[in-house]
Order: sequence, then structure tokens, then C-alpha cells
Amino acid sequence: MKIGIIGGSDGLGKTLIYYFRDEFDVSISARDHNKGRKVADELNVEYVESNKQLAAMSNILIISVPIHHTQSVIREVAPFMKKGSVMLDVTSVKEEPLKTMEECLPDNVEFIPTHPVFGPRTTELDNQVIVLTAPKKGEWYKKVYDYLDKKNMRIIETTAQHHDYMMSIVQVLTHFSFISTASAMEKLKVDITETEDYESPIYNLMIDMIARIVSQNPYLTYYIQSMNNNGPKIRKAFSDAVIELRDVIEDKDDERFVEIAIEATKNMGDIQNALGRSDKAINALNHEFNLLTESIGREIALKHIYSGKVHIGVLEKVDGKSAILDNGTKLRIANIEVLSDEELYQWRLENIKQKHESVSCIFPDTVTPNIIVETIENIDDITEVILTDIYKGPQIDEGYESLTFDIKGLSKEAITNVKKVLTGFGGIIR
Repeated sequence: MKIGIIGGSDGLGKTLIYYFRDEFDVSISARDHNKGRKVADELNVEYVESNKQLAAMSNILIISVPIHHTQSVIREVAPFMKKGSVMLDVTSVKEEPLKTMEECLPDNVEFIPTHPVFGPRTTELDNQVIVLTAPKKGEWYKKVYDYLDKKNMRIIETTAQHHDYMMSIVQVLTHFSFISTASAMEKLKVDITETEDYESPIYNLMIDMIARIVSQNPYLTYYIQSMNNNGPKIRKAFSDAVIELRDVIEDKDDERFVEIAIEATKNMGDIQNALGRSDKAINALNHEFNLLTESIGREIALKHIYSGKVHIGVLEKVDGKSAILDNGTKLRIANIEVLSDEELYQWRLENIKQKHESVSCIFPDTVTPNIIVETIENIDDITEVILTDIYKGPQIDEGYESLTFDIKGLSKEAITNVKKVLTGFGGIIR
């Protein structure tokens, strides 16, 4: 099965390579050929310079380009699609791409306008939402659906029109309100760092969410706003609501303010669930911070949630939003996960070259070797103990025997501790 990704050098297109390359024959194209070749080499997939050639050789063609280029790319490659193949796009608006596919693709090519409702920073498909808006369900539709279902994704089947209305709430309205808030703070010359001294957990979460949206590619955010046909209606509703609320407060109309607040609250749905979810988020933030402060002065392992890199050292300080290790490493608390002892042990097993030594020790022949093995196995950082030999011979006094152990551990100190335990049992190291 050959999958082609037009726009595979950046963003979601690049992320899709990670999901597909172990199961399919993946090829990509990109606007910047140098960057495209570099990504293809790094991720061990094929690079194809021509979008048309990529379309002609692919069973599944995925269009993953900026929203405002999607329709032109569909028109460019439509005549070159392989008979019996399927085209998908992954943009966050669906009405216009669908119209273009219907107009340009030949009858022997299936199409499934698709929206993965997650970003390129997402590392797992499990429980992620994906929307399918195919007007017809052909042979490819079932294959795609079954594949996504096997990945435990939350699949929504709907029309392109309904999808775009829903996304006008989920994306257009929320992005517009968040960016408006950030813009207001900029116009007020607010020092965000100073507000952190006064912040509540809710404010902290809100600032993080606003920062997450504002830091996205501004062109992407703009085209999400401008290319959704519902955008003008949504932005007007938001502006009207802001102006109404402002006027009510300035007119000191407390009764109308209360009415607006109550009406808005009723429309929010299951408030108890919302409170529960936000409480979980707040508690998670507090738990991580408390765990860090309690670990000051101790060795700790911090995993960067995006790069996956694990940093190990003695935690010297928790400075506001950062954790500082004794080796000078400074990490933002929001971007790290504190590994448990079990998780750290597993990481060390997978990433640290183990020490290996054969140790022989003389004991009275009345000892029980299995008890010694079990004791050694429980020493910190010892990963394997094998009794390889029990020897009685000319060099060993009568009533004694030599036990030889093959020992693996994560450090020289662990091997040294094994020898201390053996002598503690009354043994003599040979």
C-alpha cells in the first residue's frame, strides 16, 4: 500500500509520516525541495519532487497543505490520480475542498474530506478525534474507517456543511476570543510575568490556553477564520455579546448582568462535568509542583513531554515555572513529567549500558545458594543474577564450596554492593 503526502515536510503532514511509515510505503512532496529531501532522509521515506508524479503513484493521496492552497493542489493533481485510488485532505474546513474534489476528480477515484481534530504536537492517535465528511461511502471508506477504528480514534461521520458550522464554534469563535484577549493585554501593556504573582489556577490555565493558540502559525489561524463560511456570523455574535456586556456594566444594570450570566451558564451544558475536568487540570498542576518541591535535594528524572528526552540530576531549585538541576539544566515545569522510580528504572534499563561481572565467593557448604541469589536480586540497580557454578576441589577447604555468580547491574556501585552482601553472608571473595 503506497501512501503519498503532499506537504509532508511540515506540520501535520510531517507528523503523519510517523504514524504511517512502519505500516505503509510512504512518499512525500513539499514546496521546499531541500527541506523535503532532508525530512525524507531523516524519516527514511521517499521524496518526490512533483505533486503530479506523487498522485500518479499513490494508492492513498493525502493533501496536507495550508488551507488556502488546498483547492489549487486538488485541481493540480486530480487528473493524475491513479484509477481506483483515494484522495483525502486534512484541512480544518471541509465545504470548499469537498466541492473542488467533486468537480475535479474522475469517477474512478474516491475522496474522503477529512479533519483530524488535533495538532502536529500530538504523539498518539489513541482517543483523538477525526471527522469524516464523505458524501459517498465507497470501498476505500470502509478500509479507512476500520484503520482509524483499530487505532482507537474517536470517529465522527457528518456532512461538510455541519462540520464547518461546528468548527466555527470550536475553532473560529474560541480562537477569535482568545486572540482578542491577548491583543487587549498587549494594548494595555500588561506584564504577564508580573500577573503571575497574583494568578489563580484558573487564570494560569486560561493564559496557557491563550498562549497555545496565539503561538500557532498566525497564517493558519487567519485562514481558519477567513475560509470558514460561518466566520462572519460567528464573529458578529461575539462582538455583539462583548458590546452588550460592556454597556450593561457601564449602565450599572446589575439585574441584566445577572440575567446574561445565568443564561450563558445554562447554555454551557453539564456544569458539574466541566467543574470536574477543570478541577482535575488544576489538581494535576498542583500535584506536579508539589512533587517537585518535595524532591528538592534529591536525584530526580524529568522527561520532556515533547522531545521525550530524560534529564537526570539532583533537583536544586524550583524557580517559579522552572525546575533547575545541579548540572545546570533548566526546564519549564509545564513541559516536563516527573518519572516515578519504576519509570526511571525502566528508562535506565533501556538506555544505560549495563555493567557485567562474574563473582566467585567461598561459603560453607551448608548455605542455600538460591537464598543468596534471591537476596542479591533485590539489591538496587541489579538487573540479573545467575548462579553459574558450584565448585568443590583441591583449592577449596573441606566443608566449603565456591559459588560463582554472573551479575548484571546498572552501575559499578551496584556490583560493589553485591560483593558487600556476599561477604556479609560470611563469604570470602576469590
